[in-house]
Amino acid sequence: MRSSTSVIIGVLAATMSLGQPTVAGAAPGEPAYRLWRGDPKLQSHGVDIDRMIADFVRKNDLPGIAMAIVQAPYIPRSAGYGVTDRQRDELASTKTMWSVGPLTQAFTAVAIMQLKEAGKLAIDDPAEKHLPNLPPAWRTVTIKELMQHASGIPDFRGAGYDAAKRCAPGQLVDLVRAAPLQFEAGTDVRLSATNFVLLGLIIERASGMSYEDHITRHQIEPLRLESTMFFRDFSKKSFLDRPAKPGFNQHSKFHTEVPFINPVEPAVGYVESGGKLTPIAPDATANLYAYGGLWSSAQDISAWDIALAGAVLVKDEADRDFIYKPTRLANGRIVPAMAGWEFTPHGFMEVKGNGPGFSAYLSRFTAADELVCVTLLTNKEGVDLTELARAIADAYNRGLGAGADPSVLLTQESKFGVAETVQRLKAELAAQNVPVFATFDHAQNASEAGLPLRPTSVVVFGNPKVGTKLMQERQAAAIDLPLRVSVWQDDRNRVWVGRQNMDALGTTYGIEDTATLAAIDKLLARLVAKSANVYAY
Repeated sequence: MRSSTSVIIGVLAATMSLGQPTVAGAAPGEPAYRLWRGDPKLQSHGVDIDRMIADFVRKNDLPGIAMAIVQAPYIPRSAGYGVTDRQRDELASTKTMWSVGPLTQAFTAVAIMQLKEAGKLAIDDPAEKHLPNLPPAWRTVTIKELMQHASGIPDFRGAGYDAAKRCAPGQLVDLVRAAPLQFEAGTDVRLSATNFVLLGLIIERASGMSYEDHITRHQIEPLRLESTMFFRDFSKKSFLDRPAKPGFNQHSKFHTEVPFINPVEPAVGYVESGGKLTPIAPDATANLYAYGGLWSSAQDISAWDIALAGAVLVKDEADRDFIYKPTRLANGRIVPAMAGWEFTPHGFMEVKGNGPGFSAYLSRFTAADELVCVTLLTNKEGVDLTELARAIADAYNRGLGAGADPSVLLTQESKFGVAETVQRLKAELAAQNVPVFATFDHAQNASEAGLPLRPTSVVVFGNPKVGTKLMQERQAAAIDLPLRVSVWQDDRNRVWVGRQNMDALGTTYGIEDTATLAAIDKLLARLVAKSANVYAY
């Protein structure tokens, strides 16, 4: 026994002395695998992740935010920042539940494929096969087209929907039952929550159980996601310690009851109105059903995300490919989106959006040399988490960002080529009556000079009534005005959209008109989102 133990200790000591695993034939000190992870220095452009998040929380006036990182099969980091209720001593933690809003679509899509694999439906089934008495115009719409957001069925949220009123799924459908299709089914893609309400009802008919029960039994329970549930489950599965008369410390039950140690708690959602944050009742999320009714923690979303990578939830690789690859419409057109997810050609995918009082984001880098996933959840509605998530990903795997310092240039990856991205940008500028002063095609100019350059364009635009305010205060700022957005393709064929960081412009010239700077920043962010994304968020 002593001899065996000595041998084992000797082997362990020899292995540990190298600092990294090795394999036979590998040079001393070289990693055993081409992908090597675990660098404890997590920074992007000299800024560590905690500072990124702290700065983002301050700038956007967030009550709280949660983050979790996947480097499959691990979740190396899960953390909460701030509070989940501004009126109580409730902190964002690893078990805090946030409304994940449109991320619910991804769970719904998995449920559809599970039922397909169980032989209870087919993707090409007309929706009417499972939901009798649909309007005549909807009867040929298929389950596939609902998943693709290619049905043409209008979004109930733009048809007299009252978020303060509790509605059953059928009542939501009734809001648009008499409305004409926005386009012929299978010819275009447009985000509509109604599509996923109908998918939720189809899941109920095909499975013989409620939508919530199906998601719970076939996704939440098998993965042991204790912080993932629906509003209906709060009374039994969440643990809020809110005494009628709290003392110095609100909490006391954790002294005697185990569930209250790092408890599963729902966050309070907020919406900004008149410069103030107003709390939203948690049951407001129930209306959004199979489109946006789920609550979860960042850590649970990350665990579920790991399960997506293989056959844990969806067995057949072809079925996984169907929901995790771009949409091919009946007319042959390819749209880089599916079931709430958006895609780029090199293996990046993201699903994001807002629910009542909350904003949510999940990204996946699926290329073999990337393999990072970022989940961000916050309890303030209307917050775009895209740029923050990309900076965090770049800290874990340098090169996942655009290579531009975000203190100067804020970037998002476009789902389209340079020319289409520029066209979408100009269309949005026209829709907002913002004049375009010039467009520079640097690649064409380089070609005329006999020099190579990947596609690179700059669109210059602005509103003199706004920009003049900044120059009236600091004329030197004229060198950075009018506004401009750059669009370029990098050496990995990724297309980036870059916008000026207005905080940097204000600091550089000492501009004190923060209201105008904030308004410009909001405009630029909206323009970039419209030009870079398939869905309108």
